[in-house]
Amino acid sequence: MSKSLRQQTDAQIEKTRQAKPEFMQAVDALMESAREFQEGKKSIGVGETAPDFELPNANGEPVSLSKLLAEGPVVVTFYRGDWCPYCNLELRALREKMPDFRALGAQLVAISPQVPDQSLSSSEKETLPFAVLSDQDALVAARYGVAWEVPALLLEHMRNDRDLHLERLNNGNGKILPIPATFVVDGNGQVIWQHVDVDYRTRAEPDDIVAALETLRENSKGGVGSSI
Repeated sequence: MSKSLRQQTDAQIEKTRQAKPEFMQAVDALMESAREFQEGKKSIGVGETAPDFELPNANGEPVSLSKLLAEGPVVVTFYRGDWCPYCNLELRALREKMPDFRALGAQLVAISPQVPDQSLSSSEKETLPFAVLSDQDALVAARYGVAWEVPALLLEHMRNDRDLHLERLNNGNGKILPIPATFVVDGNGQVIWQHVDVDYRTRAEPDDIVAALETLRENSKGGVGSSI
C-alpha cells in the first residue's frame, strides 16, 4: 500500500530533524508564531469567487483560469518551487491522482513564482499531466491571499545551507513566496474546497481533493448547490 502524502512529508520532516535538529526547532517556533499572527487567514474561502488569472506555462504559453473553467472544475495549487522537497512530494502525489481528477472532469494547475522551467526538454514539457504555471513575484498568490514574506531564518537557510538564491530562481522578488495552498474551483468559478497552511511542511492530501470533486459531482447530479 502506497504511503499517503502526509506520511511522506512527515518522513521528510523527521529526516531533516535528524540532520538539523536546531534548525527544525527554530522552524517549529516560527510556524507557531506565524499561526498566532494568522498568516494565510486572509486567503479566499469556500463560497468565494476564485480570482481569474493568466500565467505562462512551462512552454511560455499563456494559460487562463477562465478558459480552463469553461471545460469544468479546476484544482489550483500553489507551491514554493521545484527546489522544495515538500513541494516535490506534493506534486508527485498529485500526479499519481491525475486519473482520478480527470475521471471527475477536473484539471489541475500548479503555480509557483519560478520562471518557466527551461531545464525540461520539449518532450518532457509535452508529457506533463498538468499545467505548471509561473507567477512571477507571487502576484496571483497575493490575490488569493496566500503570499507571505519569507522570514530571515528560512532565507538564510536557503542561501547558506542549500545555495538557493530566490531572486535568481524567480527572476524577481526573492523574499515573497506562496503559502502552500490548494483550492478546488467549480465550473462557475466558485471555491468549493480549500486547504491553506502556513507551515510549508503540511500539504493538502490528494484523497481529500478527490473527495471534494466527488461531492461536487454528486451535488451537480442532484441539482444541489456546489458548496461543500
